[in-house]
Amino acid sequence: MTDQPQTLAERAAEVLNTADGRQKTALSRRHAAAWFASRAGSGPDIETGTASPPMHPARPEKPELLHPRDVPKRKPGSEAGRIALLHAVAHIELNAVDLHWDIIARFSHVPMPMGFFDDWVKAADEESKHFNLMCDCLEALGSHYGALPAHAGMWRAAEDTAEDLMGRLAVVPMVLEARGLDVTPGMIEIFRKAQLTQAVEALEVIYAEEVGHVAYGSKWFNFLCGRNNLDPKEVFHALVRKYFHGALKPPFNEEKRADAGLPPDFYWPLADQARDLPGS
Repeated sequence: MTDQPQTLAERAAEVLNTADGRQKTALSRRHAAAWFASRAGSGPDIETGTASPPMHPARPEKPELLHPRDVPKRKPGSEAGRIALLHAVAHIELNAVDLHWDIIARFSHVPMPMGFFDDWVKAADEESKHFNLMCDCLEALGSHYGALPAHAGMWRAAEDTAEDLMGRLAVVPMVLEARGLDVTPGMIEIFRKAQLTQAVEALEVIYAEEVGHVAYGSKWFNFLCGRNNLDPKEVFHALVRKYFHGALKPPFNEEKRADAGLPPDFYWPLADQARDLPGS
């Protein structure tokens, strides 16, 4: 009797159940490489399979997770502020690794084309790289991931959409990751002014690759709307109002959002100043 290789969903659950950030991302990248070798016919065949992912991913003892209002605010003009900013990005990237493996494990029972799994494995692999880039930048400045408290609310979108694939696609890539496209250019400028080339280069990699992750969300959201004969814009507005807590915050990076397949009439009606507009 030959041992069957782990299914993709089982591999996703294994990543979710790994606590240490560096270990989690190393495992993530190994599983991604194995998946793409399988897809190319150069490695053992891996089935998508199904799994029972944890409701919350395993986390290291540090950082301490705080309510967003309790996370200390630091000005990015100081070295301490820049370290805090890198730490916050590292925390976002670690959560993104888990979010992308979670969409595979949690929704593997939903009939989807293989390209759906390819896209989210690739996104998880890139987020793993991004986390390690941020950790390297922190360590170059004498700090490390876990040295500061972090935002405890990062997993809320996953909990809220645990039984709704379209809701997950709307809120995680098409709202939260799209927000990254809005704010990353300003972060790059902070580190450029401080002449921290390593951080600038790392954030530029993240910025370029996040467009693809938003695009995956938009692509598969539109695919599911088409399959169910639904109007994507109307459904997007309804799902974001249901699952996202608060209005979207301009200014928006309209150029990069368009590159990712997000037209302005998807997000402007959900923005702060659009709340009282007719038809919003």
